[in-house]
Amino acid sequence: MSVITFILGLIIGSFLNVVIYRVPNGESIVFPSSHCPNCQTNLKIWDLVPVVSFLFSGAKCRYCKEKISWQYPLVELLTGIIFLLLYWKYNLNIELLIFIVLSCLLIVVSLIDFKYLIIPNQINYFGIIIGFILSIFCLNQSIYSVLLGALIPAAILLLIAIISKGGMGMGDVKLIAMVGAFLGAKYGVASIFLGALIGSVVGGGLMLTKVKGRKDRIPFGPFISVGALVMMLWGEEIIDWYLELFNLI
Repeated sequence: MSVITFILGLIIGSFLNVVIYRVPNGESIVFPSSHCPNCQTNLKIWDLVPVVSFLFSGAKCRYCKEKISWQYPLVELLTGIIFLLLYWKYNLNIELLIFIVLSCLLIVVSLIDFKYLIIPNQINYFGIIIGFILSIFCLNQSIYSVLLGALIPAAILLLIAIISKGGMGMGDVKLIAMVGAFLGAKYGVASIFLGALIGSVVGGGLMLTKVKGRKDRIPFGPFISVGALVMMLWGEEIIDWYLELFNLI
């Protein structure tokens, strides 16, 4: 079952690449069919085998020889690995399916934010709605608790956005509302602090190596997403460790 889960992740990762490419460009994710963005040639089924097609083509389009970004196999592999980790954590149950949906949304958001410094509203709004539906009807959460799950983390980031005067985007506020709708207020808030911690380390490293300057924008969406993924996988363990560390339990 682990192998099947990983392969499913690779296949869905291939679709996520389509979403990552098309949504920021205002294109449909359904039509037209997969094609080379350079020569517009429709791709055959053997051009679309996750990771394998990329390697066998030498990282180039088979038709026009244009280079293919390493983003494609990396997203496919990342999706496969995340699916596998979630399966090992939750086995085959409804939580696995729900967290797979959230992880796919987070992968898409992270790559778009990393490349374009934007988080499309249609993805955030779709994620918030789906999060509400799944939490209420599949996890038997009350509407009140799901509302708090979305609003409390969003309020924290909104306050930071106001104080920082543009240092935090509204896309990040909506993203954490989506995370909270899926994971609840406790995990949503923890995702913020984990994301901030990871972002500080990465951002500090980029500035020390002069890859980024102090005034350069660094997308926060990917760090929120990493924080949320960590909470999905090890949330209770991290919270218990934190409480024990400060003798709160």
